[in-house]
Amino acid sequence: MRDAAACLQEVLEQIASGIGLDADVCVRQDGETLRGEYVGEDLGLLIGHHGQTIDSIQHLAYRIVFRRIQQPLRLVVDAAGYRDRRAIALKAAADQAAETAIHDRRPVALDAMGALERKVVHEHLKTRHDVETYSEGEEPDRRLVVAPVVH
Repeated sequence: MRDAAACLQEVLEQIASGIGLDADVCVRQDGETLRGEYVGEDLGLLIGHHGQTIDSIQHLAYRIVFRRIQQPLRLVVDAAGYRDRRAIALKAAADQAAETAIHDRRPVALDAMGALERKVVHEHLKTRHDVETYSEGEEPDRRLVVAPVVH
């Protein structure tokens, strides 16, 4: 995993340097997951609209690191704690949609989001037995739907 960490560090530093961004890169192993995080001021350029840029950077970094080390790995790239903040917001929206779906007895569609964000919502609501979730639509307008379970 040390080789993978060094490779991830190099890739993330090259990306920041390539776009002229002054940011530090911190790479650490968290269980089976390798985490790379950009630390600095004004990292909005790295995050992008609803995290689209940081998701793309994560995908690109995964492909490069995997190609170099030839071993499966879990890899997460973040910038200034964006992923945690976004997960909190997504879970709150999911809880609100679940309550609305149950109260109104109808499916509730959330705003369009990427696959990684939809996964956060699916995982968050999967322990509830009163709602189900599914995705509908085509990228980039794919939406997650929260529906009451009909008995």
